[in-house]
Amino acid sequence: QVQLVESGGGSVQLGGSIELSCRASSTHESLFRMGWFRQAPGQERELVAFMAVNGETYYADFVKDRFTISRDNTKTMVHLQMNSLKSEDTAVYYCRRGTYLSWSDDWGQGTQVTVSS
Repeated sequence: QVQLVESGGGSVQLGGSIELSCRASSTHESLFRMGWFRQAPGQERELVAFMAVNGETYYADFVKDRFTISRDNTKTMVHLQMNSLKSEDTAVYYCRRGTYLSWSDDWGQGTQVTVSS
């Protein structure tokens, strides 16, 4: 079972930046895609961005041009650089892994990002 551990969350001021990181415990075919989801209080969990090992990236419209996703050379880590943060970016951010066809059923423990004025 591959485990995912997120880090890097915290409190940041409106318009500020923060970087999240996620480390997978081992390499696996289910790391073809690694991505970030988020869940705000009372809201559904939503996809923020993902990156595949072939370099393909996806960004939700609400983070385009503000967030950047990247992976390291081992492909077991994924980072999310978050710039120009808005109050609506406040959420618990979760890392998730997936094959080419589907996302895994398990999640990391999540990391809280709070954007305040």
